[in-house]
Amino acid sequence: MPRRKPTPSPSSTLRRAIAAAAARLMAEEGIGDYGTAKRKAARSLGAGDSEALPTNEEVETELRAWQSLFQEDEQRERLHDLRSTALEVMELLADFNPHLTGSALDGTAGRYSAVEIDLFADSSKDVEIALLSHGISYDTMPNKRIGIDAQLRLEWNELPILISVYPPLDERQQGGRGRHRARAAAVADLLREAAK
Repeated sequence: MPRRKPTPSPSSTLRRAIAAAAARLMAEEGIGDYGTAKRKAARSLGAGDSEALPTNEEVETELRAWQSLFQEDEQRERLHDLRSTALEVMELLADFNPHLTGSALDGTAGRYSAVEIDLFADSSKDVEIALLSHGISYDTMPNKRIGIDAQLRLEWNELPILISVYPPLDERQQGGRGRHRARAAAVADLLREAAK
């Protein structure tokens, strides 16, 4: 007797639809926060904010699929530009043990993505003085995350750079809340690997 394929439950179908819609919002509209993208996608599909929301990993999977279908060349070029710019900034700020993080590192960067760099300094003022001594203007951003001394935003090669300054002891932790980090040598390796 032939076996029937199990039909997906309505909640798993809705969950996947929300993940796909959230991925599209992130790619097309530049929403950088998974939670915001998921809630907006859920509302657009008529679901509640907490009803069948997918995990960040499910949204990331859909985002990678969406980018490979609709933005492959653009995304590859943007990722290269972001990583190259990150490496320049990291070399300039090497005294503060810079680490690349975010979408430029994990490969999901799109047309609206910023370079995200974590620095480690005794005081965020030390970083600000270093930027000013190199003639680099920046803006101080409202600090929304616990444990960050300061967040600074600047432009480099016409790309947005978001710098988060942490106390030196935080460098030993792997980026809190699942954030991965890479030093300059690892970023250079990513650039070389992508050029092959």
